Parts: sequence; structure tokens; C-alpha cells
Amino acid sequence: MLYPIEISTHSRTELVDITEAIRNAIKKSGVRSGTCIIYVPHTTAAVTINENYDPSVCEDIVTTLNRLVPHSAHYSHTEGNADAHIKAAIVGSSRTVFFEEGKILFGTWQGIFFCEFDGPRRRKLIVKILGD
Repeated sequence: MLYPIEISTHSRTELVDITEAIRNAIKKSGVRSGTCIIYVPHTTAAVTINENYDPSVCEDIVTTLNRLVPHSAHYSHTEGNADAHIKAAIVGSSRTVFFEEGKILFGTWQGIFFCEFDGPRRRKLIVKILGD
């Protein structure tokens, strides 16, 4: 089953915690145990799993990516968003999580983040739920 999720971003580069939206998709599916694939169908956005307890982790990720791949550098791509394409390629367009009894099998501090690199925009991601 596919579950699209829409996201509005507010900055050029930001990480949006989508953990609850993914939990809701799993719950809505009615599948108790299985696999959840989260896919971002955009070339300037991504998805990752990382710590969602301390917000400074997301700030550090954004700051480091911006330092490593600056917005204004000498890129061949002339649309003004080459950095966003590179950041999305580094982070990746999909993640897979497992769940049992309706609960994602996370480590203590893990959460799922939509990564915006060319915002602000209205975006979507696609969640696929596979049951055992």
C-alpha cells in the first residue's frame, strides 16, 4: 500500500521531523509487522534517520552540509540549485525501516527526517508499507 505525505518547508535548507507522519501511515495501513519504505521523489530533497531528541543535531547536519556544499560556488548547473542536487545525492532519496506490532524498530533517539535543500517548497514523499 502507498501512503503519500505532503510537507511544507519554510527555509532553503532544513530537516523536518516526519517520524509521527510515518507512524501514522503504518497505523493507517493496518499492517502490524513489516517493512516501511520512505521515498522522496525530488532531486533536491532527501530523507534520513538520525537523532531527534536534541535539535542541535539537525542544526549541525544542516550547517555542515552547507559548509561542505555551499549555495554559491562555481557549479556547471545554472539553475542556482546545484548545491541542493549534490546534498540530496549525498543524503539519499529513500530509507527503509522495520516495524513490529505497529512500532518502528528504532534505537533510543532515532527519528526520520525529510531533508529540504531547495526550499521553501511544498513537497511530497511516498511511503510504501509491506506486511510480513
